[in-house]
Amino acid sequence: MNTEEEHKEEELFDHKKFVVDKGQEPVRIDKYLFSHIANSTRTRVQYAAEAGNIHVNGKSVKSSYKVKPEDVITIVLAYPPKEIHITPENIPLDIVYEDDDLLVINKKAGMVVHPAYGNYTGTLVNALLYYLNQAPTLKGEKNKKQSPVLPLGQGQDSSVRPGLVHRLDKETSGLIIIAKNELSLAKLAKDMFDRNISRRYVALVWGEPKEKEGTVNVHIGRSQSDRKKMAAYPDGNHGKAAITHYKLIESLGYVSLVECKLETGRTHQIRVHMKHIGHTVFGDIDYGGDKVLKSSANAKYKGMVEKCFQICSRQALHAKYLSFKHPTTKKLMEFESDLPEDMKEVISMWKKFKS
Repeated sequence: MNTEEEHKEEELFDHKKFVVDKGQEPVRIDKYLFSHIANSTRTRVQYAAEAGNIHVNGKSVKSSYKVKPEDVITIVLAYPPKEIHITPENIPLDIVYEDDDLLVINKKAGMVVHPAYGNYTGTLVNALLYYLNQAPTLKGEKNKKQSPVLPLGQGQDSSVRPGLVHRLDKETSGLIIIAKNELSLAKLAKDMFDRNISRRYVALVWGEPKEKEGTVNVHIGRSQSDRKKMAAYPDGNHGKAAITHYKLIESLGYVSLVECKLETGRTHQIRVHMKHIGHTVFGDIDYGGDKVLKSSANAKYKGMVEKCFQICSRQALHAKYLSFKHPTTKKLMEFESDLPEDMKEVISMWKKFKS
């Protein structure tokens, strides 16, 4: 058997390809894939089939399909999370929308999305685990009866677990989709992988782009000098393909307000791409946006910038708009979020400074 892993959208989805051996005996495809995919379950594979995420020779198949020699199989799965204990925490959430299948959350800046080394508490997932498993009188037994999303750690098997469809950086605010059951996660994973989920961000960046609209099509990968950061690789010899479309909303003198639309979803994509074209996101500590860039500026200008950094002590980046097809009703879902107060205040200050 030959197998290869293809690109991973935001490192949340696993796209695998298998070519069945010539001597393979007929066997159900769910059983075949379960035996060939590490850390998987037959139930996960079956949900992937139900969502239309399993293709054989280019055509979608059901979990009962019997594999044949030299079949070419592709499957998109949400990555199983690492087995770490995650404690539900009563943390307030700004819930924009909720139904039996999904949640749309307006995440605050400073909140980590998923527990990881150094951030095992206070995350969005900790908050969601608490919210989704409140007393039945508050949340209803209906949630408990859903097929639960992939376990995010140790705990009660019957609890409802949130499934991440995509992520936002800790210091990026805005809209994020959460799946509430396995089938919804599988369908939304495929839509994200196929780039059928539209995401638009608003960023305050240094300088003014020469072109009012443009596209940055430059690979992104781990920085070779600092593994905690990402870097742009214009030659395409490193990293993975990444595409960001940007549009100038308003020029504010030394800074500009831009809209960025993601076609792909690489780690730190907007931040790296904007830095690559010479317009680093304002306040971005990792990529140099937290420095006063005009070295010959007068004291008034420097004081203005420092005050802005104090008000918005993070990258000025907000996930403002989301649209996607509902995994069950197929209805187009659209959501828009106001800019947070820190970004509004800094933008207002720049407008006054410009005038």
